Amino acid sequence: MTPTSQLTDSTSLRRRGIDWGSALGTSVTLAATVFILVILAVILGNVVLNGVPQLSWRFIATIPKKDFFDKDSAAILPMIIGTSIRVLVMTIFVIPIGVTTAVYLTEYSRSNSWYTRVIRVAINNLAGVPSIVFGLFGAGFFVHLIGGGIDDFLNVKNPVWGKPALIWASLTLAVMTLPVVIVATEESLRSITPGLREASLALGATKLQTIIRIVLPNALPGILTGAILAVSRAAGEVAPILFTGAAYYLADLPHALNDQFMDLGYHTYILASQAPNIEKARPILYGTVFVLLLLTFSLNAIAIFARARIRRQMRAGH
Repeated sequence: MTPTSQLTDSTSLRRRGIDWGSALGTSVTLAATVFILVILAVILGNVVLNGVPQLSWRFIATIPKKDFFDKDSAAILPMIIGTSIRVLVMTIFVIPIGVTTAVYLTEYSRSNSWYTRVIRVAINNLAGVPSIVFGLFGAGFFVHLIGGGIDDFLNVKNPVWGKPALIWASLTLAVMTLPVVIVATEESLRSITPGLREASLALGATKLQTIIRIVLPNALPGILTGAILAVSRAAGEVAPILFTGAAYYLADLPHALNDQFMDLGYHTYILASQAPNIEKARPILYGTVFVLLLLTFSLNAIAIFARARIRRQMRAGH
């Protein structure tokens, strides 16, 4: 084929609306997406096929004996309770702080001021810190400084708050997931049309009233998106809770925020790294991972359902 004929064919393809650059980019993107979905399907399929046979009422709803490497006596009720409570407590702390910070950055601060730039740099750096560093920070700041200070103030002999506990693990996870909530909330606040704010102010509402009654209700789906992302990241994290609250074994469930707790993620690590016979412990490991995935998906599903319901109500109101 001569160069003239190639040029003619290329011209005819352009006339027919075929853009080879776009077609190549679309093909590469589609192939990458399919590759990722295949890997995800393989991982989930492997966990489901090996984890479902381990599930039983005894496995889910009883407290294990100290030797939880035995398939016949293994159980994960304390791990389920501990993981659920720490994620819920983390969410209670991180959502108000993250939303308040995002509202300040979006509604009040000047984008070109030096302190706004400092806050944004801090948020970006916080998002890139390894999770194990958050664990060391939580042990030093929350456990020893805050908890130890409370014990000194109360003048107690044995540590009550100055020890690894559920509250300190939850606060450490809240600090770790704070950038996720801030960024998601900021994007949601920016997506609200300025006309809504201007109309509220024109009717005599103050800036604070406009934010509380107009801006935040319309931004609520985006705020819930941040909560979903925070829960997804925090549910399976192990490093931040190693030094701040997770226990190897407890014969009882946590009853207070200053109690230690057992955790599904930490239990998975124990089963994978310290089992005397990994082949015998493998079914327990798969069952624990499967329950952890179910718990994470369930917590996310609750938030997704709430977000969808709020969006339907907002559309009906308009």
